[in-house]
Amino acid sequence: MKRLINIKFLLLGLAISLFSCTDKLDEDLELTTGGSVDYTSAEGAKGTLVGAYAKFQDIGWEQIPLIAVRGDDVNSGGLGDQQPFADTDKFVYDSNYWMYNSVWENWYQTIVQVTAQMEELEKFRAAGVDSKLIDQYQAECKTLRAFYLLQISKVWGKVILMETLDQTQLKLQSKDEIMQWISSQMDSAIPNLPDMRPNQRTDLKGGVTKYTALAIKAMANLELKNYQGVADATGAIINSNKFTLYSDFYQLFKIPGKLADENLLEIQYSDFGTGSGTNISHLWAFYGPTDWTPAVTGANGGWGFYEPSLKYIKFMLARGEKTRLETSVLFTDRGITEIKKDPNFATLPSWVSSTTKDGDKIKDYARAMFVSGKHYLPSKQLTPGRLDYGTNKNYIVTRYAEILLMYAEAVTRGASPTAGTAVAAVNLVRQRAGLSALSSVTADQVMDEKYAELGMEWGIRYYDMVRLGNTAALSYDGRTFTMEKQFLPYPLAQVDKINALSK
Repeated sequence: MKRLINIKFLLLGLAISLFSCTDKLDEDLELTTGGSVDYTSAEGAKGTLVGAYAKFQDIGWEQIPLIAVRGDDVNSGGLGDQQPFADTDKFVYDSNYWMYNSVWENWYQTIVQVTAQMEELEKFRAAGVDSKLIDQYQAECKTLRAFYLLQISKVWGKVILMETLDQTQLKLQSKDEIMQWISSQMDSAIPNLPDMRPNQRTDLKGGVTKYTALAIKAMANLELKNYQGVADATGAIINSNKFTLYSDFYQLFKIPGKLADENLLEIQYSDFGTGSGTNISHLWAFYGPTDWTPAVTGANGGWGFYEPSLKYIKFMLARGEKTRLETSVLFTDRGITEIKKDPNFATLPSWVSSTTKDGDKIKDYARAMFVSGKHYLPSKQLTPGRLDYGTNKNYIVTRYAEILLMYAEAVTRGASPTAGTAVAAVNLVRQRAGLSALSSVTADQVMDEKYAELGMEWGIRYYDMVRLGNTAALSYDGRTFTMEKQFLPYPLAQVDKINALSK
């Protein structure tokens, strides 16, 4: 039996009412009113696509942190009720931990639903809706599906490839096979996607474009160490001349940076500019301090479960970083004292303070000494009447700075340049950070630049170090990392249900 659930949400700048089947993801999607689908309607086809973006917007609070926590840029906050999360950060894994199962189950449910919507779109084509439009919508779904599978495979390695709703022959594919499939999927999607920045789209503002697909193709080829493939894909983005770095690194991760020309993919949220009523938001509390004195009285703090590492902070201080460090890290007084215990950092720049540049005082609390600034929204940027930590802030997934640095890494590892020199790409990123230009650049220098620029973002640092076999970088502050620890164990709840995982 089909059940209609009325979901109201903001999607890519549009307020949409969507009827969708979410309990049984392989059932036909029902759209519009009256419980039936008009397959001759282009708007109905668009509604099917909207369902795919709705799932993207619905990524849970626990899912990204699990993907991201194991690098030497970030620590889990300690002293809490999520000890297995803290253990995961230290490469001690519990296959029975609910968070492992949540990521696997929810992301695969999303893959199933997006695949169902791709098949549903074929019915609109058969009923006479413009075939080119259906090709585009399916390409957008392909791109979102590839992104999910990219992340799942980076976390677990050998995973299930699901191209259709036929689940009778589930088969595990190696990580390399998954990445090759993703690259091929993006090749098929790119010709059918809009040739513009996501923020230039007027039909679905911020939606997937060919450059989003090129970015995902580059990421897959980076995992394969196919550096020419990386240079080709990122070079095409650079050569488009459509993307620029947002001038203010600090504001990029806040309200002014929403749908910036730098962003190739972001999860969008909104409170509609009102102090009450509908509010579509990520649960940012996971990242926030448990104790603070906000500039806006009454603004809520967070849970303190995501902490920039002391190693990262010292790395940034040693480089003379201000713009990126001030953006990426919020300090407590206890954290500042801890930094100063190192004789090399006994004297800190005057701007290092437990009060942010927007006037929020981060107080000492037991769970962590530092707070991720990239997941912070100044309380004075909250819509009046909204008090939840970070609410109304978007979640950036992929941005042009990462494209430039992937390109630079590929070229410094032997790829033929397709969009200028590696040093030119690196210097664009350094210029915004207020650092001097380099005259030449090595692969190691590019990795340092990626560490500085992309810290706390999507586990990029961890997966870079794993790809390069740099176990020493990940063995810090009492941790010991070996390559046997690169993947999480399959969730026990899934092993019990999916025979392929136990073979």
